[in-house]
Amino acid sequence: MKIAMVGTGYVGLVSGTCFAEWGNEVICVDKNAEKIAQLQQGKLPIYEPGLEMLVRRNRSAGRLSFTTELGAAVKGADVVFIAVGTPPRPGFGDADLSFVYMAAKEIACSLEGHAVVAVKSTVPVGTGDVVEKIIATVRPQQSFSVVSNPEFLREGSAIDDFLFPDRVILGAEDEYARTMMLAVYAPLADANTPIIATRRRAAELIKYASNAFLATKITFINELADLCEEVGTDVSELALGVGLDHRIGKAFLNAGPGYGGSCFPKDTLALLRTAQDYGVSLRIIEETVAANEARKRKMALKVVEAVGGDVEGLTIAVLGLTFKPDTDDMRDAPSVPLIESLQRFGANIRAHDPVGLENAARILENVDLFDDPYECACGADAVIVVTEWESIRLIELQRLRQVMRFPILIDLRNAFGRGAAQAAGFQVTSIGRPVPQRSAASSGDGLSPASVVQRPL
Repeated sequence: MKIAMVGTGYVGLVSGTCFAEWGNEVICVDKNAEKIAQLQQGKLPIYEPGLEMLVRRNRSAGRLSFTTELGAAVKGADVVFIAVGTPPRPGFGDADLSFVYMAAKEIACSLEGHAVVAVKSTVPVGTGDVVEKIIATVRPQQSFSVVSNPEFLREGSAIDDFLFPDRVILGAEDEYARTMMLAVYAPLADANTPIIATRRRAAELIKYASNAFLATKITFINELADLCEEVGTDVSELALGVGLDHRIGKAFLNAGPGYGGSCFPKDTLALLRTAQDYGVSLRIIEETVAANEARKRKMALKVVEAVGGDVEGLTIAVLGLTFKPDTDDMRDAPSVPLIESLQRFGANIRAHDPVGLENAARILENVDLFDDPYECACGADAVIVVTEWESIRLIELQRLRQVMRFPILIDLRNAFGRGAAQAAGFQVTSIGRPVPQRSAASSGDGLSPASVVQRPL
């Protein structure tokens, strides 16, 4: 089957490569000539475990190619996927669909036969209807179908999510489109993966509802983590006891500094805007968005308290910058508002991330960035764990303690066992665990950095 993938961002590149892995002829299209040139040379614009190897293998096999020529890619394609970005509109919160509509117009000019146009971008309810009207206006005599086929890829595990998904959602309005899309996903059907064939608007809403529910689940456990600290219990035990209930599940019950990334923040806002357009109140989602934003800022106050009430003049090392491990994505990462708040309070920030430094450098100002975590922590008055990369989890705590000025660890991901960190000489503050009584640090004087660091006059 010939497939055209319009857009080589995260979704388009992963999806196109995986379709090629199934034996299809896939052409990925992007207007960014520099990005296409890099892809043609085997250089990927994103970090995703396993993706580089798959791209290389399918390019060598002749199943995967990249071009800036949309017309050539679309002509003769059995299915054309739209996988362009839908970022939030500044000041509005709803999804910016201009790239989707522009792609629809350009695709219309090159369609041949009865092609299926599948919208894989995350879009509000009714977008497929508009795409259908656009194509029909540009090519009144053209026979085509428009389908909603939302993606459910998690950054850091996208290859497995595509090749071994929980389910596939196909929203179509005619039998031909359903048949073609089922043929595209035949390898999954053969593996007994649930494939849900539904109407187009239902498919569009399923994507938003799924992400909003997961965002709510994260916010729920984060708020309970605060309660755990006050009542003297451990949120990890709470999460285990709750998550083993099969009606609830264990996933997304890890307390932390709040959700971020390319999906949850923008999708919850877009869902709220859609609901407002239809006169519907989604109060749970409204509270989720508000609570998550407040939590990101609250983390800075947690750091301030951990160092004794004042960070002015202190050097603080931040370990992990991306919004989650195994990605270089800095979009809406909790590290950004945390660092900005600490800087406003007068702290000097040093930061480390295994793969996200290049993207972080475009966002963060006046932050010293380090490839090595120990070099980052050298002379620091406190260390904050913000992203639980495996390499950060495996840090030698004794060595980390030795290079620091003060043994203060603020673990916002509960990446380390408190016992192990305390044994290494750290004064530990974590998420959702009983608040410890302040005790003498390994220096023996019991003073916090805020009480001993000389302040600038």
